[in-house]
Amino acid sequence: MAERIPVVASSPPCPGDVIGLPPPGVPQSSLVPESEDVVFVETSHPSKVLEGLNRLRLNNVFCDVILCCGGKEFPGHRNVLATFSSYFEAMFTTDLMESKQERVSISGVEPEMIGLMVNYAYTSTVVISTDNVQALLAASHLLNVTAVQEVCCHYMERHMNENNCVAIQGLAEAYSCHMLEKSSIDYIHEHFSVVYQQEEFPSLCVDRLTKVLASDHLNVSTEETVFEAARMWLNKCPSTRRESFEKVLEKIRLPLISPSYLHDVIESLDVVIESQGCQRLIDEAKKQDVHKVQPRWSTVPEVIVMVGGQDYYREEFLSCAETIDPLTKQLGTLEHLPFAVRRHGLVVSGLVALDGYVYAVGGCEKDLWRCVDSVERYNCKTNTWQLMKTVGMLGLVKSSPAMAALDGLIYVVDGSCEKAMYTFNPKTSAWKEVAPRLIDCNGTAVCSLKGKIYVIGGQRNIAIESEFTSHMDLALDNPYEDDDYNDNYTLVRDTVLAAYTCRVHSYNPVTNMWTMCAPMGRRRSWPAVTVLHGKIYVLGGEDDGNVDTIERYCEATDRWELVGEMPRRRKSLRCVSHRLRSVAHAAIQSPAQDGASYRPTRPGPRIRGRGCGPIWIK
Repeated sequence: MAERIPVVASSPPCPGDVIGLPPPGVPQSSLVPESEDVVFVETSHPSKVLEGLNRLRLNNVFCDVILCCGGKEFPGHRNVLATFSSYFEAMFTTDLMESKQERVSISGVEPEMIGLMVNYAYTSTVVISTDNVQALLAASHLLNVTAVQEVCCHYMERHMNENNCVAIQGLAEAYSCHMLEKSSIDYIHEHFSVVYQQEEFPSLCVDRLTKVLASDHLNVSTEETVFEAARMWLNKCPSTRRESFEKVLEKIRLPLISPSYLHDVIESLDVVIESQGCQRLIDEAKKQDVHKVQPRWSTVPEVIVMVGGQDYYREEFLSCAETIDPLTKQLGTLEHLPFAVRRHGLVVSGLVALDGYVYAVGGCEKDLWRCVDSVERYNCKTNTWQLMKTVGMLGLVKSSPAMAALDGLIYVVDGSCEKAMYTFNPKTSAWKEVAPRLIDCNGTAVCSLKGKIYVIGGQRNIAIESEFTSHMDLALDNPYEDDDYNDNYTLVRDTVLAAYTCRVHSYNPVTNMWTMCAPMGRRRSWPAVTVLHGKIYVLGGEDDGNVDTIERYCEATDRWELVGEMPRRRKSLRCVSHRLRSVAHAAIQSPAQDGASYRPTRPGPRIRGRGCGPIWIK
């Protein structure tokens, strides 16, 4: 075996030595072990190369093209420009005339923006301001520089207000910035009562105006506001817009306008008197049943929809579906579930699948407490439930799922004592497991608020290893020192303790991490939870007996407050907040008086969960 010769790094090479090769007769592998291979990466190398190229450009060294725009010239290197812009790549690498020209003309954008974009190619830096963002968006769109185009869109979205949202929407549509276009349209809808009075709104073309006025999401208190916006648009250029006013009037829901306003204001307009088409629309509105007209979402009350549950005193499973308006304290009944079950999943699919559906998933039937492997869908337009095909989600979720919808996904927490939480994509039917919960418990409630998933309450079933095990021994296992988080252990069987909890945790899908939030004022397992007007409402539940109180959580202050009581104790129900149109919400009832309980008028063939009494909100 050849003798290994040590290598001294500080020894300078002798003249004539071949650097990197071992002396004659010594194997190369004997100098450095095979495991000592090193990959060297200089992280500053890309920036140094850009700095060198930019220095060459500024000194006009090796430049092989000059961009001419608005009387100004910008020298550069074809390979650099083609690398950062697909526009220049197509120009310089094909048989276009510009590929052979030394001077290339750029039109349709401001010359200062071409200078900014060329400088960005060499420095990866660009300064955006309110003065240049519009022109810079146009230049980045022309040159197809996606990164600059996106940051311009984000800048406009952050600085959007009632005065510029209409103009921003026009720019987004012109430059195919779909996310910015959606956010600007949403802003116009949300602030319509102020936006239509601004200078930009009457400048809309008829097609863009009718698209806005036709939306269900216009935030208006009455339909008269929509007509006032149309009249203001007409008065901007009455001579040129009279012919197209009939097309605008079609998008206004005239049957929802009061008869006096319709007669005194609309019918008296000259443009209406002179147009047979406008008169026909008004005559049809007078004859149409107002209850058959689609209202704007802002005029439809957002209510809490309660489905199923189990009555505390009768131990009765119910199939009822009811509503309550927290503002008016009115109750209503919906079509009953096709069967009775409790501990089911319930989610509104406004952002998940088809708009306006409520899904009830899984649960336990009364007979033998059998788990239900089915999905029912409620259509608020027809006030009917439909049995859906099993979508495969219950293969992962063993029983009693708690669900919430967020950003097109359904988040599902299993009802068993496991930490796992899954996401389900209804479009692709794909499942994914996310970071496990901080504690393993069942009977939790789940909701989504401001981009986060909240898991609330629950219970832990702990086996007693010895008859000498005390509640204090189990409490020592509690990871929280604050007394507010101490779980209440209750003996439910000879060998099992149920630990009811008031804990609340939030999950951030962006970071895939969990955070502990302020605890509820009352320990609850199997409560119902929903989000209404930006607050979390928790209803009922169990804590060594059913709970009849309602708590509300404010995310901004991280605090809970008691806001009401339920006239009847119940648990294992589910609820969601939802805007129900008049077709489904026509059965509004007045709140029960003098402590009288409210009962569903029609039983369902099967039942999900416990009792469905009225709810009172302070």
